[in-house]
Amino acid sequence: MEHPKTAFVLGGGGLLGAHEVGMLRALAEAGVRPDLVVGTSVGAFNGAFVASDPADAADLLTQAWQGDGAGSVFAGSFLSRVSTLLRSGTHLHSTGLLATALEALIPADRIEDLAVPFHCVAANIERAEARWFTRGPIVPAVLASCAVPGILPPVRIGDEHFYDGGLVHSIPIGRALREGARTIYVLQVGRVEVPLTAPTRPWQVGLVAFEIARRHRFAEEMAELPDDVTVHVLPTGATGQGTGLSQLRYRDSSRVGANIDRAYAASSAYLAGE
Repeated sequence: MEHPKTAFVLGGGGLLGAHEVGMLRALAEAGVRPDLVVGTSVGAFNGAFVASDPADAADLLTQAWQGDGAGSVFAGSFLSRVSTLLRSGTHLHSTGLLATALEALIPADRIEDLAVPFHCVAANIERAEARWFTRGPIVPAVLASCAVPGILPPVRIGDEHFYDGGLVHSIPIGRALREGARTIYVLQVGRVEVPLTAPTRPWQVGLVAFEIARRHRFAEEMAELPDDVTVHVLPTGATGQGTGLSQLRYRDSSRVGANIDRAYAASSAYLAGE
């Protein structure tokens, strides 16, 4: 009898995506391997490493996130951000560090050459729809999925332009279901663990509205799961610190290492108790 297909679904969340690195380490130590990897936004970045080398992905990602890697993608002074915005007219930061990490640490150039089937999603600007990448060059597909509007530049592929996959699928378990997955491990960044609160400051209004848009599709898909599907939402181990609206501060890289370690401990305990 064929075993049910196992999928890893990696959600978006900027620098909070470091949590997913700890979860991947816990999954590897528990002997859980994916037959399919689905990612959006920073989950596409992390997921490309998993699909390339499931056994060693956590080690590679720890390397990719530290030093001048992914954890520094939003670094830079106020003046450098303003300078980038003035030059581009659309964004504050470059995707250079993400591209460098992908090119240096993933040996394959094309999605179809990865060790495990990999799907990532971006938002097509011209068509205003989701675009799934399952073949073709890895780097532009992942950068398109990571292109947070106003923060990173839109990515051109062919004659079309793309923004962050989180705009259309923040945690795309529906894609894994349609591909036949019956056991799904959701790697998320902690946002779905914490209820939103009403905004009290003008700058919070847009954050809350965007976060509602990010979460509702995942909630609907979870509520409509078929009876023969098991979904494990791995925990980040958050205990209140850094939750709520403060989680949405996109440039805070100070907790990358702590987030990796905490999510590893929490997910290890969860998997041991299955």
